Amino acid sequence: MRFICAARTDVGVVRSGNEDNYLMLADRGVFIVADGMGGHAAGEVASEMAVRLISQEIGSLRGLTDEQATGRMRHAIQSANEAIFARTLSEHDKRGMGTTVTVLALLPQRYLLGQVGDSRAYLLRDGQFLQLTKDHSYVQEQVDAGLLTPEQARVHPYSNVITRCVGASGDVVADVYFGALRTNDVVLLASDGLTGMLEDEQLTRILQSDGGPQRWVDRMISEANRRGGLDNITAIVVRIETAESTTGEQPAVSGAAGAS
Repeated sequence: MRFICAARTDVGVVRSGNEDNYLMLADRGVFIVADGMGGHAAGEVASEMAVRLISQEIGSLRGLTDEQATGRMRHAIQSANEAIFARTLSEHDKRGMGTTVTVLALLPQRYLLGQVGDSRAYLLRDGQFLQLTKDHSYVQEQVDAGLLTPEQARVHPYSNVITRCVGASGDVVADVYFGALRTNDVVLLASDGLTGMLEDEQLTRILQSDGGPQRWVDRMISEANRRGGLDNITAIVVRIETAESTTGEQPAVSGAAGAS
């Protein structure tokens, strides 16, 4: 598989610090977005630990069966969860910290996603923009129960309340998703600082515009900031150039909180 990719994180307009982190290991086809939470910069610590530890534990998934790859994904997220939770117990100022995690792994002609929290993965294919992950959030539970519409959920005062995160307890259950990839597909990973500011139609329009992943990432972040930039903003875009080959020839790129 051949692809091109780009990523960026931005503090936004309102926040004084950036608790988001991301990691691109394009040589392995692994991409991670994490949105931390917790006072005294603890959210930044949690998200940095998550992207670092998950990337170490997940290693390379090439040659694994789908069952083995799923097990590796779940183990990597659980291992990061245990380490972050242990730190909340040993360091008083880290109590209550945690992070969302969305992990994308590219496999031959398909993707594997692991997700906890409300950072999201999307797929743009033939003009159709699909959310691949499902939020672990209060408002999503209300939508599932028929008590809120998706439109009401976007503006609900509890829209940022998540019901599952990495590091809050000794155990966590990650949702895992598999799907096919085709040539010209575009995959977007994003923290809620982006998806909370831009509607799906706006994201679709940017991802269909001229340019490529780096320009699209920059435009999305600029537009989110123009609309208020209420939270930290992180985006990774991967465009599948051809789904048939087996390697991506991009250098590994990482982004720490506060980078622009």
